[in-house]
Amino acid sequence: MTPPEPPGVHVTEKPCGERTIAGASTSVPAFLGYTRESPKDDPHAAVRPYTNAERRTPQLVRGWREFVVRYSMEGLTQEQAEAAEPKDRHALERCFTLAEAVHGFFANGGRSCYVVGFTDPTRPVTAATLAGSAEDRTGLGGLVTEPGVGMVAVPNLWEMTRAVPTTEEPGAVTPADGKVLIEAVLKHCTEMHDRLALVDPPPDLLPGAVETFANGQLASPTTVDAAFTALYYPWVTVPGIEGRQRTVPPCGHVAGVWARTDAERGVFKAPANEVPHGVLEIPVLLTDEEQGALNAVGVNCLRAFPGRGLLVWGARTRSTTRDWKYLSVRRLVCFLRDSIQQSSGWAVFEPNDQRLRETLRHAVSAFLMDQWRQGALAGRTPEEAFHVVCDESNNPREKQDAGEVHCDVGVAPVRPAEFVHFSVVQIAGQVGK
Repeated sequence: MTPPEPPGVHVTEKPCGERTIAGASTSVPAFLGYTRESPKDDPHAAVRPYTNAERRTPQLVRGWREFVVRYSMEGLTQEQAEAAEPKDRHALERCFTLAEAVHGFFANGGRSCYVVGFTDPTRPVTAATLAGSAEDRTGLGGLVTEPGVGMVAVPNLWEMTRAVPTTEEPGAVTPADGKVLIEAVLKHCTEMHDRLALVDPPPDLLPGAVETFANGQLASPTTVDAAFTALYYPWVTVPGIEGRQRTVPPCGHVAGVWARTDAERGVFKAPANEVPHGVLEIPVLLTDEEQGALNAVGVNCLRAFPGRGLLVWGARTRSTTRDWKYLSVRRLVCFLRDSIQQSSGWAVFEPNDQRLRETLRHAVSAFLMDQWRQGALAGRTPEEAFHVVCDESNNPREKQDAGEVHCDVGVAPVRPAEFVHFSVVQIAGQVGK
């Protein structure tokens, strides 16, 4: 018997049965670098700093203040740093390198990031240590189980190539020193297939040396690794989180620019022609000719323009192939792939019939339609922008009997207008009538 109800309007919600695809994360970087050792537990602390064991595993940080407290960077002053012995001062400076990258990320619009620490800044880090272990969740291996990561950066990479110096001034590093470490990062990103490596060149290189570094120490532009590599130059001068100016690698600030562009425009927008916040100056002022040579080998430059200030003025991967030359295209395809994969888990163990294929085709088509409407895909009509095939043509009986469902997706990504040309013609004056 239906229970009695008073007169009025009654609403009953019923599930529609539609399946939707949610957009995957693209704006969360992972920073790997030197951190201070954890202090003794303070029972009165409002927020407990991470232990050394916790610092060596990926930790999600949701703001600059949280990083400062969790990684014991609170209360440090310029006077304390300058008063320390050379070895201790250089070790602390290595911790500041990571901290400046995290600060630059949040200053440019980033909302959350992962941090993987190496708690002994006096020692070098080998490629095996950087690669870490997925089982122990250390190093790059710890990021395997973090599907939200979209970028990987190692601000301390060049400092990791040697032990902390005991003299006042450390010696210069050579570009070959960091090759094995960069290869470990690229191997991780390529195998994961859903994140890009933000690579910093060695410090104090002139433009010609950066071109040589890109061609000699990084993966060949025709390899798969190159499509997951983003190289930025030059380093940037920042105010310093404790009030002392320093020149740091640009990866943290660039990661923040990527996150800000994703939030304001979308992952399909090239993260360039944007101001990196929190940067005082760049030590190398490039000419158009110098950047032209660097742009040709996939080096993204930071430039200072009169009247416009400092801008990120490049948006390429290291790849020279047509499909993966541009960062926005590579990142868009990663976004589409992850979104479809993560939102289609419901299909596993469903009856492998026509209804399942129709539901999958409809869900993916609706998702790509939204992307086309937002401007992520090229084409005047949806048919020109994408296609989704999930029917008997690519799911014959033998595949169905094997428990397989195949859904083929084709997209036409928009590419950035990297070169805008205007033709100016002077029209001769005409005699008035």
